[in-house]
Amino acid sequence: MVHYKANRGISGGIWFVQEEIADLLKAWLAVSLAFAMLTRQQGFLFSFAASLFTVGLGFVFHELAHKFLAQKYGLFAMFRADEKKLAFAIITSFFGFVFAAPGAVVIRGATSPEKYGKVALAGPSANMILALFFLAAANMPLLSVVAGYGFRINAWLALFNLLPFGNLDGAKVLRWSKTYYALAAGIAVLLTF
Repeated sequence: MVHYKANRGISGGIWFVQEEIADLLKAWLAVSLAFAMLTRQQGFLFSFAASLFTVGLGFVFHELAHKFLAQKYGLFAMFRADEKKLAFAIITSFFGFVFAAPGAVVIRGATSPEKYGKVALAGPSANMILALFFLAAANMPLLSVVAGYGFRINAWLALFNLLPFGNLDGAKVLRWSKTYYALAAGIAVLLTF
């Protein structure tokens, strides 16, 4: 059995576990490496730095949005990396695509379908906000290439996670509210296409 040590945040309500921080960093690096291998037209180091800042940041903010809202609702929430899937993401990048399911926020505790749906929606919402941030930054000459990529990848991450299948966020949001699902999916489609 794993022993968890909670580190209280500033507000006292947000906490992290030592293993969780290591898992977040490991997943951030692995996802960034996979996408850097896929998009290394400008050289590997540039692609890796760009991936850390765009897709890696998108992944981290997505998972932290789930975690923070779940903790706000008084639920146990902790990110756990899936090492086999992280390795698979890196391997697939050598074949011209990336299949990344780096892990998930484990949530425990009694809650309502509404709160669970809102926690699920928090992740794709974080990606949509990041997409808009990168879209605004795309007009700056020095940032245009990286910001354009950040916009596209975060819009795609939001849309993909809102697919209403299996264990994806979209299925959980749809079970809670068809209206909020349609609104979020519509925004993600507009951003992506």
